[in-house]
Amino acid sequence: MKKNNSMWKLLTRAVASTLFAVAFGQAAHAQDAKITVVAAENFYGDVAQQLGGDRVEVTSILSNPDQDPHLFEASPKTARALQHANLVVYNGADYDPWMVKLLSASKNDRRKTIVAAELVGKKSGDNPHLWYDPSTMRAVARAVSAALASADPSHKAAYDANLAKFLGSLKPIDDKVAALRSQYAHVSVTATEPVFGYMSDAIGVDMRNQRFQLAAMNGTEASASDIAAFERDLREQRVRVLIYNSQATEALTRHMLKLAQQSHVPTVSVTETQPAGQSYQQWMLAQLDALGNALAASNLSSTNKGKTP
Repeated sequence: MKKNNSMWKLLTRAVASTLFAVAFGQAAHAQDAKITVVAAENFYGDVAQQLGGDRVEVTSILSNPDQDPHLFEASPKTARALQHANLVVYNGADYDPWMVKLLSASKNDRRKTIVAAELVGKKSGDNPHLWYDPSTMRAVARAVSAALASADPSHKAAYDANLAKFLGSLKPIDDKVAALRSQYAHVSVTATEPVFGYMSDAIGVDMRNQRFQLAAMNGTEASASDIAAFERDLREQRVRVLIYNSQATEALTRHMLKLAQQSHVPTVSVTETQPAGQSYQQWMLAQLDALGNALAASNLSSTNKGKTP
């Protein structure tokens, strides 16, 4: 009987030890598990990565700067990624309507969703290229940071520090916008689409041919009079710069780009998708620098215009 009791005690201890080890292992795994983030666009994914660091695993759906985002079609792989996501971030304002359908089809009560348009009060019909407004990215960053801290409160201090760092890193963009505004406010420019619209508004340039741009963005035909006005602005150098969406390959976009080059109107390429190897901050600054260089070149050209060598 004593022998049986001894064996029972040993067995009980062994089971208890095993259960403790399993529980400890599960707790450790839960602590080490990363927060799964899915971003519809890679610039929102980049913000989430900067804020979450090694505590997050980020998947960005639209990430190819050589592809027209408007031609994107969701795949089963996209649906699966959303099904298992802890946090989802997308643009809204009808820029990525496929996200609404996918999220409706894959219910997950534990999933947190952040919509940039809702944060900044934009809706269907507004210019959906919200990420070109640094205030949008500030709002998204604060919402993402709060969501990460809620999901992983033990690392809240790290998320708060990363948020402060991110917000501070936007200052060079603000400074560049202010510098361009002080020098080029009310200068006439044009664009093939309103992709850069929020940034050009912040700089204060006079944006021409907006009806043409809206038609290009919405995939409708521009009127003959709007096309003629655009062409006249380029041929007669009524605008200092042409801003074009290099991800759009429509014939009319290519035509305007070629006409600008023939008319010696400087051109600036902008994209809807963040280029590989660049952060959001680097991407914005590179395009602002390109615009500044183009405006300076056009200023020099207009100054020398009519002078004899």
